[in-house]
Amino acid sequence: MIDIFDIMGPIMVGPSSSHTAGAVRIGRMARTLLREEPVKADIHLHGSFAGTGVGHGTDKALVAGLLGMAPDNLDIPNSFEIARERGLDFTFDEVDLREVHPNSVLMDLTGDRGGRLSIRASSTGGGRIRVDELDGVEVSFTGDYNTLIIQNMDKQGNLSEVTTALSLAQVNVANMSLHRSSKGGNVMMIIETDDPVPDAIVQLIENRPGILQVIHYRKED
Repeated sequence: MIDIFDIMGPIMVGPSSSHTAGAVRIGRMARTLLREEPVKADIHLHGSFAGTGVGHGTDKALVAGLLGMAPDNLDIPNSFEIARERGLDFTFDEVDLREVHPNSVLMDLTGDRGGRLSIRASSTGGGRIRVDELDGVEVSFTGDYNTLIIQNMDKQGNLSEVTTALSLAQVNVANMSLHRSSKGGNVMMIIETDDPVPDAIVQLIENRPGILQVIHYRKED
């Protein structure tokens, strides 16, 4: 089935859905996952993002997303000036990430409360994005669903406790995957759901033994 979004593309400030709208969404996703106001961003552009990104406004779009702007925000071309006014320090360089999507970016972020996040994501076309790596752990999710990102210790029982909590709240799981950096290391659960997870359930999961962090990404309208 073809979505009207596939035909018309996103409502956005141009010129490119991949290099502009997708880049804004990557920045917004990174801001959400950081869970703090970003104050420093080291942005590493790969492939096509590095080669033609400046001409397509990719750099300004990424910063705009970090500021919380949507793809249709008319202030996207002015994002550098707005970032400086709001105290966001940012740098750009080029990086070779090898066998990844050509429209990829790696961002190392610091928040106003000292939080840090490393995120690699790609713009896959038509304004759509995919998160490919978080804090050095390979993942894969798009933001097209409400998403729980759960970091936990590599121990038995965590997965069943999480799924039980979601079942009690009658939250339907659309997709689920587990990722870990090494055996015995920390595990990252990615759980995509049809509906937002109630805040009380998010807190319940976060308070379970062995759970290190829970981030709830609510799907954009």
